[in-house]
Amino acid sequence: MNFGRALLICLPMVTVAVGARAEELSGYTGEGLYHRFCASCHGVEGHGDGPVAGSFTIMVPDLTLLARRHGGQFPTDQVRKIIDGRSVRPPHGERDMPVWGFEFGAATSAAGGAGQVDALINELVDYLRSIQH
Repeated sequence: MNFGRALLICLPMVTVAVGARAEELSGYTGEGLYHRFCASCHGVEGHGDGPVAGSFTIMVPDLTLLARRHGGQFPTDQVRKIIDGRSVRPPHGERDMPVWGFEFGAATSAAGGAGQVDALINELVDYLRSIQH
């Protein structure tokens, strides 16, 4: 599938994220955030087999193997930076997933701002840590 079709599939997910209200997001657990924003690509269990994963030309990572791929240590800071996405440096290549730091920031700008964005990202990081094999 080409990039244009993948974009058309993913655009509604990003639109939902931007339109999400701070009150809605603040009540989410890490697992709830994952299922709402990540599972469509990474799969319900995090294996990279979500319903839209096949539309990408890249392989969607299995998020249950992050610690294994890093010598048995969960790469907390790296995962946080990838989810946040607001400070990705050009030498690391193109970004293939939404910049959740911006999306959560748009949803929380009226109530909570950066502190709430960090809290949401931390919830996701903690959940990903909990599903490691």
